[in-house]
Amino acid sequence: MPVRAMLFNALRFEAGWMLCVLGGSWVAAATGAALLGWHFWHWAKPGEWRFIALFALLGLALDGGLHLAGGFDFGEQTLVAGLLPLWLWMLWPLFATLVFHSLAWLWRYPLVAAVCGAISGPLSYLGGAALANVSLAPWLLPAQAVIWAALCWGISRYIQRLAASN
Repeated sequence: MPVRAMLFNALRFEAGWMLCVLGGSWVAAATGAALLGWHFWHWAKPGEWRFIALFALLGLALDGGLHLAGGFDFGEQTLVAGLLPLWLWMLWPLFATLVFHSLAWLWRYPLVAAVCGAISGPLSYLGGAALANVSLAPWLLPAQAVIWAALCWGISRYIQRLAASN
């Protein structure tokens, strides 16, 4: 993938992240629909929609479970299925749009991917919480470090198996 395309993919995600976190759920619905639609129309590999859908469900389960365990306090925000605000949930499929594109290089190095996930995952939650007025339990960021390390290691292993089967 050309560097310019990788940068465009990454910048689209970053813009979507910022709009979702700052704009709330209505903005996240419009932003997510537009960015995912653009991705599927112009960038997605065949069958990538399955991976993105799976990641959306995984996000609802993981972050929803952490919310039920007391990790997040969203105050008066409306929650999807009683679990998460739409703006937070939308970040999961938006992140998944990076996996086969601007982050494709990372998956060749499972340990590096795990370390990157352990650092960037919690930092994203910390920044998002500060901008969206969400309280985080003291144990949440260490838990997120473990979760994102495992997720990125798992993605790396999945991508490697996929490449080996082709």
